[in-house]
Amino acid sequence: MRTTEVVVGRIGRAHGVRGEVSVEPRTDEPQRRFADGAVLRTRTPQGTAPTRNRPSSLTVAGTRWHQSRLLVTFAELGDRTAAEAVRGLTLVTDVDTSETPEDPEEFYDHQLVGLSMVVADGAPVGEVTEVVHGAGQDLLVVRAADGREVLVPFVSALVPVVDVAAGRIEVVDRPGLLNPLPDEG
Repeated sequence: MRTTEVVVGRIGRAHGVRGEVSVEPRTDEPQRRFADGAVLRTRTPQGTAPTRNRPSSLTVAGTRWHQSRLLVTFAELGDRTAAEAVRGLTLVTDVDTSETPEDPEEFYDHQLVGLSMVVADGAPVGEVTEVVHGAGQDLLVVRAADGREVLVPFVSALVPVVDVAAGRIEVVDRPGLLNPLPDEG
């Protein structure tokens, strides 16, 4: 069995004084990924300063929904100070590479890396080399045919078609998205 690391959430702000935190799920299976006893590894998101003394993993001790937000208690976080110290960390776990998400609109990073990106008329853009999980949205890193690196927000308005079986992603080009805007003189 081959496994790969997938992002399942991002830790938000502390809730209360007993170490509970809000978590922005990056999975359509939060009940599975955040089950009591689940051990999730932590990662510092790309582009942010590393967190000092961050725990390498956290164990889910409990979850609950509050006003449409997922609140998680981790065994390692005993108070608000500890909870604030892990704010912004990404939570990851391993999945079998043959496993696919239950939701057909959800994809694991390893399914996207290596796919060809094309515009709606079929013109090639390049190849997806990485998925960056940002605070607001995910970005597809694309190596364009001319060697440039292009960042494409992974949102349905810009990426309406993801066809893993065909090995392609369709992007809707917008001014400045795939090619730099000409300098205004």
